[in-house]
Amino acid sequence: MRTTYRSGTGIVAKWGGRRAAVVAGAMWALANAALPGCAVGRPAPGTAMARQGDEIVVCGQLFHTGAPVVLWTDPGGYDAYRTEKRFVPWEGAAWSPGSGPETPNRYGLRRVDLSKDEFEQVRGGGWDLATLRRVVSQFVIHYDVCGTSRQCFRVLHDVRGLSVHFMLDIDGTIYQTLDVKERAWHATTSNDCGVGIEIANIGAYPVREDGAVPEVLAEWYGRDDAGPFITLPEWMGDGGVRTAGFVGRPSRAEMVVGEVQGSRLAQYDMTDAQYDSLIKLTATLCTVLPRIECDYPRNDRGELVRAKLDDAALAEYRGLIGHFHITENKTDPGPAFDWERVVRGAKELMETGH
Repeated sequence: MRTTYRSGTGIVAKWGGRRAAVVAGAMWALANAALPGCAVGRPAPGTAMARQGDEIVVCGQLFHTGAPVVLWTDPGGYDAYRTEKRFVPWEGAAWSPGSGPETPNRYGLRRVDLSKDEFEQVRGGGWDLATLRRVVSQFVIHYDVCGTSRQCFRVLHDVRGLSVHFMLDIDGTIYQTLDVKERAWHATTSNDCGVGIEIANIGAYPVREDGAVPEVLAEWYGRDDAGPFITLPEWMGDGGVRTAGFVGRPSRAEMVVGEVQGSRLAQYDMTDAQYDSLIKLTATLCTVLPRIECDYPRNDRGELVRAKLDDAALAEYRGLIGHFHITENKTDPGPAFDWERVVRGAKELMETGH
């Protein structure tokens, strides 16, 4: 028996019976899936969008990095949008004049190179990616002198009333505290055009005349048969490090001595986990925000500039940049930071995808 079925695009004629009904139904679904406005194939209301846990947020959009990322909206995240303090009892956490930070918010609005109409558009949060790409040109790299990202957020948010877009913990976990569109407060004159990251590292210290390890480094690093390792102070507990039992070891076994801002400083290197995640984040930012060139400040011989850039050069600079390139009294990310390793690794990722 011949049966005729009517679809949204015409007549489907097939042999009768169950087989005919199945074939006709499948053809109806395929035909209607291509129709404008048709809901076939769309997720049902209330369907959760799966995340992989490596995404950062830029202008409300998610971009993969390949590194472990905890957003400010995630359990265990750090939220720089909050106006109350994070690490005090709730009853005393609310902002009030004279209680520490000068204003309730710890971030602002990027205003560089915006027309009046663009400013009115973005002041309510309405940044589009094309506008942000025109504005952002620097990736500012700090060490936190706090040792772990939890302690870094406590100092920035609760004590100093400052902010940074990303924090990189000793185990390679990246914490994002604000959308990249925001003007975080971390780098003075580069706040308008910069994206900032605080790398968990206790910092660099003047070389001692007697050749001994600087006191702070001696307190923060132990040594066993495998080399130096990070020793968190007892009062920090596990430091909030996300990887249970993580043993943080400098990528280079020996303390690094080098010159920054004309001073000889000693520092232990970042961990391999930190370099791995930073390389992936750098490749992502340089791809999503292409005015951030994948390079660092160099002199005429192609070597790293180890002091503050002059104001004109700083205003024109595009790429990765240290806090010490921006401000004369800063030395981060220090002499141990391996600029070439980060840039080389990020460029390879950008070229090959792996």
